[in-house]
Order: sequence, then structure tokens, then C-alpha cells
Amino acid sequence: MKITDTPVVILVRVSTQRQETDRQISELQSYADSKGYRVVEILTETISGKADEADRHGLQRAEELARTGQIKKVLVHEVSRLARRNSITHRFVETLEDCGVSLYWHAQAIETLLPNGKTNPAARIMLALLAEMARNELEVLRARILSGLAEAKRKGIKLGRRAGTKLPPKDLLKKHPDILRNLKNGQSIRHTAKITGKGFSTVCRVKAVLEKQSA
Repeated sequence: MKITDTPVVILVRVSTQRQETDRQISELQSYADSKGYRVVEILTETISGKADEADRHGLQRAEELARTGQIKKVLVHEVSRLARRNSITHRFVETLEDCGVSLYWHAQAIETLLPNGKTNPAARIMLALLAEMARNELEVLRARILSGLAEAKRKGIKLGRRAGTKLPPKDLLKKHPDILRNLKNGQSIRHTAKITGKGFSTVCRVKAVLEKQSA
């Protein structure tokens, strides 16, 4: 296969609906175009990096394309976009390599397989380091949030939604079409929260509106 016809998939992930995937997609598409790669699919996920593997539909689809020989590379913006759990990151990369598919991450411009198809030792070392850094970043962020909440409580600052800011039912459904779609498709509240990357309480409020409308 000529390098100018190498089939690839672009995989991007954000944690919440408030974040945009446009920059990741644009940069990876530009890279693919510069190499003459053929983008088979663009897979987007809106889900926490610590989500369970079973909920990572983008990763699952990339693996399916790899197993069926439809792609030769997976392009991601950075290692943390794969996951913030080392076990998921490493298992995903091993699955790709077993299929002869290379993972390329744009932040360091490196990929896991060499042109001859053999494992890139430098990439393996860097992957392990970056995967650990991604996991650690999540723990640091969680610690900062907890510390901030504790300090706010100590100062007597009232936390949570301000009085009078509760959305009317119609506006709530309009604001969260992804939650609405998953609930109507039969997903549980907890699973919907994982898929959409939104809070459990938010999903519960949408669910309550749906049940009231159908009553």
C-alpha cells in the first residue's frame, strides 16, 4: 500500500459538552492531509477519561476497524485523549499493535510502530510516561477541587446552584439534547451520565421532566 493511500481513523475526546472537539479534529485532519492519508472515519467521544472501557464507544470502534483491516493508523491529539487510566491506554495500544495498526499522537509527533511494522521502543517509553502523567493530572485536579470545596465551606461560602437559577422544564430539555436522546433510547441514568460526561443530578432532573411529560 502506498503511503499516500494509508487509511487512518481520527479519534478525539472531550470530557464535557462545554468543550469543543474542533481544534483536535482540525489539527489531525491537517496532519493526515499533509501525509496523504485517507481518513476513513472521525470518531468523537464526550466522556470522562476515567470512564469504564465498556462505555468508550470511540475506542471500541477504532479497535473494530483495526481488527477488520480497514485502517493502518489511529491519530489522536495527545495520549490523555485516549484515557486517564493506564490499563485502558495500554490495552488499547496493544490491541492496535496486534492488528499491525500504529497509534500516532500529535503533541509529540510520534507513533508506536516503525515504518517496517516493528514496535518503536522510544514510543513505548514515552507512552508509559505520558499515560502516567495523564492519570496523575486527574488526581491532582480532583485533589484541588476537594481542597477548594473544603476551603469554601470553612469560609462559610454557600455552594451549589444559586437560588432562582433553576431552568424551566422546556429549557432544561433543550439544553441537554444528548441526555434526552440517551434516555429515550433506554439508557439508564448512570450510564447516560457516563456517556454524556454530565452530572448524575443533571441526568436525574432531565429524567424527571421526561416522566412528568409522559404521565
